[in-house]
Amino acid sequence: MSGGISQPTERNWQAGIVRIFGKGRHRPSASWRQATDRAFTLIGDGRYEDAGALLTRAADLEPWLSESWFNLALLHKFRHDWEQARTAGLRAVALLERETGAPDWWNVGIAATALQDWPLARRAWQAYGLKVPGGMAAAGEPTGMELGSAAVRLSPEGEAEVVWGRRLDPARMEVLSIPLPSSGRRWGEVVLHDGVPHGERTTAAGHTYPVFDEIELWAPSPVPTWVVLLEAATEADRDALEQLAADAGFAAEDWSSSVRLLCRTCSESRMPSDEGDGTHLDPHDHSEPGHPGPLGHRTDGQLWVPERECGVAAPASLVRGLLDGWVADSPDSRDWRDLEEVC
Repeated sequence: MSGGISQPTERNWQAGIVRIFGKGRHRPSASWRQATDRAFTLIGDGRYEDAGALLTRAADLEPWLSESWFNLALLHKFRHDWEQARTAGLRAVALLERETGAPDWWNVGIAATALQDWPLARRAWQAYGLKVPGGMAAAGEPTGMELGSAAVRLSPEGEAEVVWGRRLDPARMEVLSIPLPSSGRRWGEVVLHDGVPHGERTTAAGHTYPVFDEIELWAPSPVPTWVVLLEAATEADRDALEQLAADAGFAAEDWSSSVRLLCRTCSESRMPSDEGDGTHLDPHDHSEPGHPGPLGHRTDGQLWVPERECGVAAPASLVRGLLDGWVADSPDSRDWRDLEEVC
C-alpha cells in the first residue's frame, strides 16, 4: 500500500468477538456482550443515540476493559463528536497492554487530527508504530510523513465518488482530482478519512493504492469548480488544456474519459484505475453507452470524440482567460462553450 505502512484492522465487533490484550483477565459478562452486540446492530441502522446508551451501559459494566472505551470512541467517530471520541479513545489506550500497533491509537489519531490537537496526534501515530518527523516534541501538525498518493471515497454514504489525492498524514488527504459537483467537494480541499481502506486501485505499472472513506471535510477550498464543453480535435489538444491549467497552479480534467460509474461492490474491491487506454469493454463499468454526460470509460484512441465534457478548477477571474488562451494556441483544432460554475 502507499507509503509502506500497515493500516489498522477492524475489530471483530460485528461478530460479537472480544479480543482482550494481556493475561489473567476474565471474559466480560454476558450482559456486556449482549449490550455491545445490540449497540452495533443499532449503529448499522443509524440509531446512534440508542446505541450510545447501550455502549455507555457496557462501559459501566466493564470499565476495566479497553474494548468498552474503544467501542464508545468508535461510536463518537461515527457521530463526528470529536471531543467525546478523544476522551473515550484515551480511556481505551490507557487500558492497553500492547506497546504498539493497537487500532485504538489510530482512532485517537483521527480524533486528535479533527480537533487539531497536534501533540496528541503525533503521540497517537508514534504509539501505533509510525515514524513522525520531529517526534512528539514538535508543536505543529505532523507534516513530512511521505505517505504518498491514495484514493478517497467522497460522500461514502451518499452518491459516492472515488478521487485521487495526496496523503498529508494518516488521517488527512488533499484532493487532487476535480470531483463531480454531486459530491459537494472541490479540487484542493483536505478531507478527514478513516483508517481502514475499502477497496484498492491498481495501475498498469503494477502499483496498488488504497481507497479510504471520507469522514468529513477538514479544510475547504476557495477554488470553484466549472464544467465546460470542449472541442478538442486530438488528445494532445485536450492534454494541452490540462497542462495549461496545471502551469497556472490550478487544474483541468477531462471528465469524458476519467469518470466511470461503478456499483458499490465493484468500487469497494480491487479495481484497475482508468489510465485512458484500452477499449470500452470493462465489465465493472456501469455507465450507459451513448448516455450524455461524464459517463465514458476507456474509449479506443482511434475513435476519439472531439466534444469533451471537462471540469476546470480555477478562480472566476482566470477561467475564461485560461480557456481563451488554450484556443488561441491552436484555433483550428480547439474551441469551448457553455461554461458553468457547478460547485
